Amino acid sequence: MENLNNKKVLFSIRNLKQYFPVGRGRFVKANDGITLDIYEGETLGLVGESGCGKSTMGRTMLQLYRQTDGRTLYYGRTEHELAPRYVKQTIGRLDKLRRDYEKKILAREEAEKAYEAAEEGADKFKKQEALMLAERGENDALYDMTKVVGGLIVYEDLAPVTEAYRRVFDLCLEIRNLDLKKQSHKIDVADASFKMEESKEKGRSNDTAKDKKDKAEKAIREIDEEIEAKDLELKEAEKALEALREAKRGEEKFEEYEAMRDDGIDLARLTYNEIRLLRSDLQMIFQDPYSSLNPRMTVANIIGEGLVAHKMFKHRDERMRQHILKAMDDSGLQSYFIYRYPHQFSGGQRQRIGIARSLAVNPKFVVCDEAVSALDVSIQSQIINLLKDLKDQQNLTYLFITHDLSVIKYISDRVAVMYLGNIVELAPTEALFRSPRHPYTAALMSAIPTTDLDDKREMIPIEVEIPSPVNPPTGCKFHTRCKYKTEICVHVVPEFEDLGEGHFVACHHKLPEGSVIF
Repeated sequence: MENLNNKKVLFSIRNLKQYFPVGRGRFVKANDGITLDIYEGETLGLVGESGCGKSTMGRTMLQLYRQTDGRTLYYGRTEHELAPRYVKQTIGRLDKLRRDYEKKILAREEAEKAYEAAEEGADKFKKQEALMLAERGENDALYDMTKVVGGLIVYEDLAPVTEAYRRVFDLCLEIRNLDLKKQSHKIDVADASFKMEESKEKGRSNDTAKDKKDKAEKAIREIDEEIEAKDLELKEAEKALEALREAKRGEEKFEEYEAMRDDGIDLARLTYNEIRLLRSDLQMIFQDPYSSLNPRMTVANIIGEGLVAHKMFKHRDERMRQHILKAMDDSGLQSYFIYRYPHQFSGGQRQRIGIARSLAVNPKFVVCDEAVSALDVSIQSQIINLLKDLKDQQNLTYLFITHDLSVIKYISDRVAVMYLGNIVELAPTEALFRSPRHPYTAALMSAIPTTDLDDKREMIPIEVEIPSPVNPPTGCKFHTRCKYKTEICVHVVPEFEDLGEGHFVACHHKLPEGSVIF
């Protein structure tokens, strides 16, 4: 999936919600309908007031919290590679999903009629809100079907479609399981090769290691033959699916639905074991370098724990030690630190240990959750520069969460501004800092300290306290603190509107471009 100047999308988040129960049927709405894309190789900065839901969003994306609603699609791997169980469940429920979609269409039509018949005023705004929810429900129901099968949902008899897709899914699952076995044998080969090399350097032979290597290499060859045979079967099964598509090619509805087919992995629908297969791709650097490290473990054990958990190594041997030392070196840690405990380090060094722990498993995406907030300013700059260097060297993608707008400006390619569980503005860093379009963003920018005596900007005060996420305001959540509010702001949630060039704003009264310049 590509967008924004043909950059590859790594995460596509749609209507993400994360609610926490607090009793008596009430919930803390930490994330309340977040929609955005994160592109491969970028640093997306996430900024907002304390308690607005920034850290919750990062943890929910990684499924450390199981999200309440919405979709979190990950494109670092495909559904064919992972063969998640929810795909097979969708295939088996196509008839029911189509009936549900037809009901959603009727509900949306009724909401349209109610909106058109409503008189101007508060009732009209309520009907407009109901219509927007009905439209979203219809779109979600359609996407539930078309994400997997695309335009094939137009077949009146879905039995051939179901059978063809089941065959493809079963073969993908078999190939995935064979790949996992192959990976295990590859580790055996690497272990044995390392031991043989060690023995050779000492002038000795190691027949045990050689036998182990030969046995593992034979197993790999046998698995490769099995995978090759399964790949041929998979190609034949996919030809059957393609024949079904060709029969409908050119039909308007088929083409419309086929464009919605998507091979991104919906993280929220994965089982525990399936999400574990992706954990090495998705890592996190925590805010507090003191509490995020186990005080009873040495640096070697802290970094090595993930390597063993993700089966990158089977034994805590010299080969794994060399990998740990490389991760430490990449993170700016001296090799003689390897057997020390966390209490023997400064805050900056502890944060480097946390970085080494995350990057040792070769991730694709890292959530940096206030990764420098607990550090001295001089140490902050070292850690930020380290993260930038590692990103360039390893082609990492960051979600960088912080309160510090100066840090955001320095490290981020794009910036998302969060208010009370919603993204209110999203734009390239330069565009956002040059001319914010949301009143809340403008107020945040005006609060950035400066030593420039010629800076004539005025601080934009926000006098009212931030509302409770348990009982947030209706309509635009910022209306209780916004000087531009009108009646529509009180009743209708603003759409997240694309202003062009990657600049999105959710506001009924967007600031004119250039009206507030920093």
